[in-house]
Amino acid sequence: MHRLSRYLPVLDWGRRYNADKLGADLVAALIVTIMLIPQSLAYALLAGLPPEAGIYASILPIVLYAIFGTSRSLAVGPVAVISLMTAAAIGGLGDQGIDYATAALTLAFLSGAFLLLLGVFRLGFIANFLSHPVIAGFITASGILIATSQLKHILGIEASGDTLLELVPDLWRAMGSINWITAAIGLSVIVFLYWVRSGLKPLLRRIGLGPTLSEMGAKAGPVFAVVASTLAVWAFDLTGRGVDIVGSVPQSLPPLTLPSFQPSVLTAMIGPAILLSIIGFVESISVAQTLAARRRQRIDPNQELIGLGAANLGAAFSGGFPVTGGFSRSVVNFDAGARTPAAGVFTAAGLAIAALALTPLIYFLPNATLAATIIVAVLSLVDFSVLKRTWRYSRADFAAVSATILLTLIFGVEAGVSAGVLISVLIHVYRSSRPHMAIVGQVPDTEHYRNVNRHDVITDDSILSIRVDESLYFANARNLEDRIYDMTADRGDLKHVILMCSAVNEIDMSALESLEAINSRLKARGITFHLSEVKGPVMDRLKTSSFLDDLTGKVFLTQHGAVRCLAKTAQTYPSPSRDGVSI
Repeated sequence: MHRLSRYLPVLDWGRRYNADKLGADLVAALIVTIMLIPQSLAYALLAGLPPEAGIYASILPIVLYAIFGTSRSLAVGPVAVISLMTAAAIGGLGDQGIDYATAALTLAFLSGAFLLLLGVFRLGFIANFLSHPVIAGFITASGILIATSQLKHILGIEASGDTLLELVPDLWRAMGSINWITAAIGLSVIVFLYWVRSGLKPLLRRIGLGPTLSEMGAKAGPVFAVVASTLAVWAFDLTGRGVDIVGSVPQSLPPLTLPSFQPSVLTAMIGPAILLSIIGFVESISVAQTLAARRRQRIDPNQELIGLGAANLGAAFSGGFPVTGGFSRSVVNFDAGARTPAAGVFTAAGLAIAALALTPLIYFLPNATLAATIIVAVLSLVDFSVLKRTWRYSRADFAAVSATILLTLIFGVEAGVSAGVLISVLIHVYRSSRPHMAIVGQVPDTEHYRNVNRHDVITDDSILSIRVDESLYFANARNLEDRIYDMTADRGDLKHVILMCSAVNEIDMSALESLEAINSRLKARGITFHLSEVKGPVMDRLKTSSFLDDLTGKVFLTQHGAVRCLAKTAQTYPSPSRDGVSI
């Protein structure tokens, strides 16, 4: 049973479910359902899909995640960034005669399959290639793109484009045809939603409502906006005055759908699906781990991959589009007291009721209201402070963040995130290819060895002790050779060179060949080459080669033992050398 619950977490929390958890989960589900109805419609609009797709993507995927996922608070469904990436991925398929809805189903299917494979083969570490600064830059740029793309709905004009360079000129050219009634609705909703975030809850508390009802009222702000704007359009017949509305929405549960298996569609979707999956997983696991830590719960990243994969496969076969764990709704779910993933199942039930009973009521819902909901949600994701922080801490990270933001805005989301990953990897390779190396000496009256340029230490002219602060592999092997040759070139009294390996976790074949070359070259000059503080796994690997047999010196367990032994052999006594120059 325990082994099975590892792959089906529902068996773990389900057998301990009780009435107290049921009550907490029902309250949380009610709050999240109220929040999710307008969000689902809005994110479908952002993805370029019919509004019902947003509701469908929030029903079966939530249930499947509750069965396979490990987070007790994560709320799965459509999110802004993934919806934008979906729109960008399927936007170019219209010319090929592929229906957008089918393309979105295919994207969800490929994303789910990819996530599932990563989880089964425990390959979640792939997501680590996206650094947090790059993710922050990508989300900031995506927030700007999303908000800009929704201005056409706010202003009631025609504009298109996937990048800022395409959107801004198109919007500017259409400014003369603004529908002022639509603009009044959209701008009013934006102002109202911003006020709801900070002002509605205190107001409800002042009029006597309790904490729970006040919280529910504040989270229902978008619903109030939906109801008010829908009634206004219906009562004043604003559709006849150019206000675009949602229109007819099917009154049904999610249908059984099939993605496209045409080779041309699969080929076009596989790249975006991989990028979308990694972005979605990084966002989801960050939220899940943050919330789990607050309750001392455990998240299994590889099982999360399986849970998210199952959720996306569910979206593919139930009329949805790609989904992941959303930050805002997960925090709401957590703060509302959700105790188990059953809260997600109850949320799915609430959305199913809405799909069956409430869809006729949103016929007159203006698109401007949904666009305003999106804008308010995504502008909270825009964080330019990451530029200041990375500039002060690491210019290389600043370059990666800046490039990600600029390339996303100029060339689109796929180019931006791809460039961010590539730049992050290149920066890591560059840094590790030039490892920090220091000549070290003994701190007086201790067994500690420190950089001679930072500390007052004892050295010996016949012994050169070098610490390398990086694992040794093909990218830095040649640099290691050159640096050691430079350090030993002008030392006429040198008899011993010690390579301190306390920070070396791995030595690959290229680095081993470099160590062999260093050993041979130093031997030709009458200098003995030694290693110290070699870690067990590294030593085990070295023992499989002939390097240790050819090594002119010894392998010492400690740096102190190496210097003491060599100083005694050389019949010299360490003399203090106090350079004291800080670098």
